[in-house]
Parts: sequence; C-alpha cells; structure tokens
Amino acid sequence: MSFQRVFSGIQPTADSFHLGNYFGALKHWVRIQNSGVETVYAVVDLHSITVEAQQDPKQLRRRTLVSYAQLIAMGVDPQKSVLFVQSHVPEHTQLAWVLQCITGFGEAGRMTQFKDKSGKEGTDHTSVGLFTYPVLMAADILLYRATGVPVGEDQRQHLELTRDLAQRFNTRFKKTFIVPEPLIQKATAKFVDLQNPTGKMSKSAQTDGGMINVLDDPKQISKRIKSAVTDNEGVVRFDRANQPGVTNLLSILGAVTGRDPESLVADYDGKGYGALKGDVADAVVGEFEPIATRTRELLDDPAELERLMALGAGRARDIAAPILKAAYDAVGFVGIQ
Repeated sequence: MSFQRVFSGIQPTADSFHLGNYFGALKHWVRIQNSGVETVYAVVDLHSITVEAQQDPKQLRRRTLVSYAQLIAMGVDPQKSVLFVQSHVPEHTQLAWVLQCITGFGEAGRMTQFKDKSGKEGTDHTSVGLFTYPVLMAADILLYRATGVPVGEDQRQHLELTRDLAQRFNTRFKKTFIVPEPLIQKATAKFVDLQNPTGKMSKSAQTDGGMINVLDDPKQISKRIKSAVTDNEGVVRFDRANQPGVTNLLSILGAVTGRDPESLVADYDGKGYGALKGDVADAVVGEFEPIATRTRELLDDPAELERLMALGAGRARDIAAPILKAAYDAVGFVGIQ
C-alpha cells in the first residue's frame, strides 16, 4: 500500500548514533522523506528516561541536542519533514494517559521488551514508565494519524498494540484514529561487533573497539576497522557461519556503496584482508565525516538549533492538538473555548 504520512522516532541514549542506526533506520528516513511522503520524525526523549541508568539530566540534554543535529546532518530536512523533540509537544503525554486507561494490565505486561529490560533492571528498579512505554509509543503514532510506521522486529509487537488500541478506541468511543500499517524495509545488513564477530554491534558492546559511531574521529574509525577480528584463512568469502568477521566487513562495504555484499567478493580475488579493511575504512570515513562536520556546525550555533527545534515543535503541535482535542471530545472531557 502507499503511505500518506509516516511517523518514526529515535531515542537520544548515546553520544552518537552508530553504524547500525544509520543504515538500519536513519538513512531510510531520508529516503522516505525524499520520496514525497509526508514525514514526521521525533527525538523521543520521554522514552529515554524509562531506565534509571539513563536519567542523568546533563547527559540527556546534551544527547538530545546531538541527536537532533545529527538527524539534520544526515539529511532530514526540517522544511520537508516535521522534525521535533518529543517533550516539546505535551500532547504526547496527554494522549498517553487516555490510552493507558483502555490498555489492559496483562496486555502491557506481555510486551517482550518490558520483560527483557525489567529482568535486567530488577523489580526494585523497574519503573512504571518502562511498563507503559509501549502505550506512549502508541500515542506518538496515533497523534499524527500516521498511515505507516517503519518497524524492525524489536518494535513489531509494540506496533500491534498501537493498532489494537486505535481500533479499541474507535469502537468504544468514536472513530478518531487511523490504524497504522507497518512499513517493512527491505532486509538490511546485520552488523556484528568488530572485535567479537559473534556478537551484535551495539552501544551495549563490551568494548568500544567493536563499534563504529557516526561522530567518531576519522582516524579512530579507520583504526577500528583495520583492527577488526577476521580469521586465519586469508581468503575473502561471504560466509556468516565460518567467516563472520570477513562477512561483516563485506556487509559494511555493501551498505555504504549500495552493492550486494556477496558481489564484492570478486573484487578481492587474490587479495588479502588488508585490502578489504582499507576499502571499508575509506568508504565509512567518506560517508560519516561530512555528517560529523555538519553536526558540529549545528551544535556550534545553538540559536539556529533552537530555532529549528521550535519550528518543528510548532509544526508537530499544529497536527497533534486537533487530534488530541478530538480524542478528548470522544472520551467525554468537557472542553472550554
């Protein structure tokens, strides 16, 4: 199906987006924006305080600004897309309360992300916010009457809850919300840790050396890639089971160049891993260095960044406020002129 309006958000939980964020989601944001679809994108800072370890005010403030600036630097255009910070639009939490009141306790408790994260936090440190996180996510989407939502496997269950809540509200009260459809991206490469090819590349990796961040210094990016763990075979093949390190490097190069990773193998016939690592390093630096430069320019101009955030918040509220009012009216809240 074609989508009229797409919503997506990303949490500001790190000092830089990483390779997986960029190729798995954010580059698609730009592609969707430039396809002519109406796009609404958010830095979802409200979601980022559901875990106690992330509730550092100075850190959150800095990471929110860095995240917003990076999105612009990556190509999200504040004139084409509605780009805002979630906490600047109070309608999100206002609608979330209404949706919480039609969400079953057992229904929320079955969310697998809550089970996983609460297991790590322990019951004494698990917040109610973490429990109701998927309901706030539903409010994020339904407030904009998004017809499509890009989702990975980790968020598919949350989108199903969003769809259930939209249908439940429309049936119980009055048809108010659009039931969104998942926007399934073409399969994207799964990047693994450069130092531990059996583990996922993520911000929770055991060592920083296994990660590639968008804002890393080019020399650091190059060093990490050239130090990547491979194997002793000495032959470049695309073989996840037996050569995960080499396959990871091919996957990264394929993502940057837009080529099928398996088709790259022929380029390294008779060449060692050094040639592959050098090409991957050059390609990644070439992709990320302009983004890092533009991000720093935006952060060095706080007045312009604030202007853009205010613009985004205003445009978001222009859409969200009437939809919240319609939901309040449907529930039976008394309005005032």
